[in-house]
Formats: sequence, structure tokens, C-alpha cells
Amino acid sequence: MARPQRYSTKPSSSRQATATRPLVICCIISVLLLTFYIREGEVGPVHAIRSVVTVVATPMRMVGSAVTGPFRAVGNVFSNLAAPQETLADLKQENEDLRAKVSELSESKSASSRLEALLNLKSAYNLQSTGAHVIGGSSDAWSQVVTIDKGTSDGLAINMPVVNAAGVIGQIVETSLNSSTVRLLADEKSGTSAMVQATRAQGMLHGQADGTLRLEYISVDSEVKAGDIVVTSGIGGVFPKGLPLGTVTSAEKAPNAVFYDIVVRPASSTQSNEEILVITSLAEGQAASDDDVALADTSPQGEGRGQDSSGGSSKGADPKSGDGGSGGKNKKE
Repeated sequence: MARPQRYSTKPSSSRQATATRPLVICCIISVLLLTFYIREGEVGPVHAIRSVVTVVATPMRMVGSAVTGPFRAVGNVFSNLAAPQETLADLKQENEDLRAKVSELSESKSASSRLEALLNLKSAYNLQSTGAHVIGGSSDAWSQVVTIDKGTSDGLAINMPVVNAAGVIGQIVETSLNSSTVRLLADEKSGTSAMVQATRAQGMLHGQADGTLRLEYISVDSEVKAGDIVVTSGIGGVFPKGLPLGTVTSAEKAPNAVFYDIVVRPASSTQSNEEILVITSLAEGQAASDDDVALADTSPQGEGRGQDSSGGSSKGADPKSGDGGSGGKNKKE
């Protein structure tokens, strides 16, 4: 009977040893190079070889990245197209949520800045005031008014001045239990005692039908020029003295005229009225002194000039319109 043929495993073991030998040699060389690299410090032959290899390999890597970049982009597009619709919907919703969050944070930051500016104004002028929000504007094209969210229940009353962070915006002319109407400076029925800050020349600031402001009764003997700041004079005891009203944009002298023709740009924009302060009372020293009143009465620019719209008559004001406090009204809700 023939014996079964047997095969030796020695040649196979020999081939395995031969295959692993280069791997072992590479590991040994790597360990030796790493050791030399560490021991030679910052300068040495291994560092030099490494630098040469880096210089040579970098352009190749850049070329490879440039070649493979478009393929990766195409792959990402196909990957997104192949993604489940649920995943895409979730990502879209997450993106919308993040956008809404960013918008919310931006609005909060803007509101914080406006409130900080209001507090700075209140502190700088020592204003006795209460805060409010603008909740509505003019309902017709013939008046410049806004509605605020506080009224008689909050201690507000007719003729109280209203300011924002930039300066005076107007005066309360109508109140109800929970809201009030503020007539803006640009309304043609508005009139406020004012003075040029630099020269102390005093006059009346009136709104015009075209929405501009005119500073009237300033004598041509005074010096007024574009860029001058106009502030409240405090005469009449309604507005604190020195609050910003606007800036002179033009001051013209007509031939043989007694007074300047002065146009004033308001200090505050009607579009920026969101948070405001209502001045509820004047602190000591905020009203015009007796000397200020006497000077205004005797100075040329004071001739024919009234007081604040709450204190008396003024040229161009309709006594039945609400100027002088006679036209303001309270209404119950």
C-alpha cells in the first residue's frame, strides 16, 4: 500500500521570515533615526535631511491637494445629495435656529447700547425722569407726534418734556391712563425756548410744516454760524436748561433784517425713537435763573419772543392748537 505524500512546511516559514525582515529593519532604522534626532539637539545631519525632505515634498503635496480638491468637492456634493431627507431637514432647521439666535443677540446688544446711552444722558444732566417706549407714530401727514406706553397711572402729565439719548424730541400734549401723545419738535405747533450754546443768544425754536426746525428771534447783532449747537434755555420752567435740541445748518441775514433766518437740524432722529425718558420734574438749578430771564427780556433777540410752549404764547403758535398747554387734554380709558 502506497504511503500518503507529505509536504514540508519549512519553505513556507522561510518565506514568512523573509517577508518580515524588511519591516524589522525599517523599525530599527526608525528608532535609530529618532534617537539621533532627539540627541543631536536643534542642529545636526538628521535635522538637515528632514528639512531637505520637507522642502522637496511640500510642492508635491500642494500639487496633490490642488488636483484632489475638486474631486473632494464633487464627492461632498454627491454625499449631500445622497444624504437622508431627514438629515437635510434637521440641518436646515438648525441653520434657521442659529440665524434667529444671532438676530436676537444682535437686537439685545443694540437695545443695551441705547439704554446705556439714555442712562448716560440722565446721569449727565441729573434728570428726574421715568423711562418709556414708543409704541406708535403719527396717524396723518399733518402732525409730528408719537405715542408712548405710559400715562397718568405712571405719574405723567401734559407739558412734560421727552428726550432720547441724543437730546430733546418733544413734549407731552395728551395723556390717558396707560399712554401719552408726544408732540415732536418738528411739528409746526411746537415751540421751545432755546439758545445758541456758544454765544448764549436766545430765541424760540419752532417746527415747520416741511418738517424742519427754525430758530427765530435771534438778533443779527449776535454771532451765529453753521455748526453751532442749539440747547434749551430753561426759560418757562418746563425744559431743563442746556439739553441738546439740534445743530445750526444755516444762518442767513436778509438785507435790513432784524433777526437771522436760522435752520436747525434736530439732535435726534424720529426714526430712532424707541426708548425715551419723560422728565417728570426739574432739579434745583435746572430752570433758568432770574438773571437769565431778565437778560432775555432786555436783549434784542428777546423782543416779541414767548416762552416754552407750556409757559406762554409764541409767534406762529395757534393758542387753540395745544401750544401753551391750553390745547393738551387728558382722556380716560
